[in-house]
Amino acid sequence: MTTRTEGDVVVVVPRGDLDAVTSPVLAAVLEEHLGATNPCRGVVVDFSEVGFCDSRCIGVLVAGYRQARDRGIGMAVAAPRGAVQRLFVIAGIDQVITIEEDLGRAVKAVTAG
Repeated sequence: MTTRTEGDVVVVVPRGDLDAVTSPVLAAVLEEHLGATNPCRGVVVDFSEVGFCDSRCIGVLVAGYRQARDRGIGMAVAAPRGAVQRLFVIAGIDQVITIEEDLGRAVKAVTAG
């Protein structure tokens, strides 16, 4: 998992599968940025390199979203593919968290307003 900044937005890029074993790493990265003393303006989780995620991953995203919302930080998901996108729709998180088809749109979404 890598992170980088684009202006005042942190982009988190997980790779491979996000399941009960690997989702805690995503949770720790989100906590590091969302809980920072001087937080960023927004966080985007780029799912373009994630082939699978399970309910634990969804739980991590929802918890991160709540923390971001409570701190006034924008949060979005970018570029989920195939089965991952379908899971987001089935689980209904596309109704809670902004999901954009590409990274550029997700970065704009978290800085709008």
